[in-house]
Amino acid sequence: MDNHTPEVVDHKGGQVLADHDLLGDTADVSHEEATHIGQLTEEEKVIEKKLKRRIDGLIMPCVIAIYLMNYIDRNNYAAARLQGLEEDLGLTAAQYQLGLSILFVAYILAQVPSNLLLNHLGRPSLYLGFFTTAWGLVSACTSQVTTPGGIFACRFILGLVEAPFFAGVLFYLSKWYTKTELNLRMSIFYSGSLISGAFGNLIAAGILSGLAGERGLAAWQWLYIIEGVITVALGLTITVILPDFPHTWRLLSPEMKHVANRRLAIDAAEADIDEPGLASQLKGLKLAFTDLKVYILAVAYMCVTGAAGFQNFFPTLTATLGYNHTISLLLVAPPYVFMTFWSYLHGIMSDRLGMRFWFFLYPIPITVIGFIIFMFTDSFGPKYFATFLFIFVFAMNGTVYAWVAGAVPRPPAKRAAAYAFVNSLGNSASIWTPFTYRPQDAPHYRPALGICIGLQVVAGLLAVWLRMILSRENKRLDRMAGEDVHLTEKDLARLKRTAEVEGIDIAAARKLQKGYRYII
Repeated sequence: MDNHTPEVVDHKGGQVLADHDLLGDTADVSHEEATHIGQLTEEEKVIEKKLKRRIDGLIMPCVIAIYLMNYIDRNNYAAARLQGLEEDLGLTAAQYQLGLSILFVAYILAQVPSNLLLNHLGRPSLYLGFFTTAWGLVSACTSQVTTPGGIFACRFILGLVEAPFFAGVLFYLSKWYTKTELNLRMSIFYSGSLISGAFGNLIAAGILSGLAGERGLAAWQWLYIIEGVITVALGLTITVILPDFPHTWRLLSPEMKHVANRRLAIDAAEADIDEPGLASQLKGLKLAFTDLKVYILAVAYMCVTGAAGFQNFFPTLTATLGYNHTISLLLVAPPYVFMTFWSYLHGIMSDRLGMRFWFFLYPIPITVIGFIIFMFTDSFGPKYFATFLFIFVFAMNGTVYAWVAGAVPRPPAKRAAAYAFVNSLGNSASIWTPFTYRPQDAPHYRPALGICIGLQVVAGLLAVWLRMILSRENKRLDRMAGEDVHLTEKDLARLKRTAEVEGIDIAAARKLQKGYRYII
């Protein structure tokens, strides 16, 4: 047998079959085809540039706008606290913290089934648009609650209708962008939350000073009404203008649709399409829950989310600087604005350098220094500067999202389940972190910030573990690239699937697969 001919191992009969017996002779692939199997042609690259501009010009503004309102609607509870919510509803400190936590109980329960349903239905525009409209209505109705039970119910329902959005968009973006493009886009997407952190509190400050008492409504009630109505209008708009997937977007030419699908297949070294039917979704769920990388990413993200728990108390933290409620809300904006620009630079550099690990790791010591400064100083300057340091935790989020797409590339059902699980487990930290910011610990909140430090250290250790796993996987892929490597029946089935979608023979699909490596 030719030592340069790959082989397939027949496990049922123990027979070893040459690749050319089942795959076809690699000589059937022309020199020109072989050159471009693992990359786009020059003509396709020209089309790709136009395609990315079109995607960036419509999809990114849409998802950022939705996330901005998502974050505002979820976190206006903290701003409402400074506007009389606790007094008007008779909430104790423990009840206020319960109101924070209960949203995430519902949010976590709905994540995984929602993402699998989204992938199965295949209509992100209607799915995301519907739930955006729904949470806007819930937010607006929250203005009418008069008891602690009412606010708990509204927060729980808000968690249910918000659950489909975040993990859904993460999966949705991974259907449009390659792994080398995702960190920047994830950072840009996440900037929606940073912008809302800044301007949401500026809006709250304006409502506090301008609408309090108008038409017999408190400032916090106007906050929920105005922001809820804006969200409803946005949700209805999204159902009309947001495209679903590259192959169904009517504004794309057939050539653009081909390039959109081909570049994703090249990126993953296999087709980015599920087998039809619900069974493939359940198979994807099983694949996600049996992949160690998914658990490492989920726990790491939980640590990051826990360390970022101060966001629900940011106005409370800035209130310790000695100014009135309006100034305290205004002081929240500059750190968020700074991080919006920094995260954009962070994403660009991570994608250009092809690195995830170091861009996940470097914010950790910065945030730890910030937490320590806030815990042990009373001066305005150092304490406010500390908020600019511990907000670096948000730079880690875009890297986590991009790392999921890179570490769990295909099939789509597995990626959908992985994103949902990572996001749901990550946000589970938001259930218990509110109870660590106790009123009696003001103004330094040392127990809560000490927990943040511990969580960041654990996140760093998990990143090291994931790096070791992916490095080992890349070494395995290096070995598999050899021409004399044996292919199993499972390997052959995956190659056939890629060959069908790409319109190439299996020998060409084999060449395509050899170029794949994990981004570390």
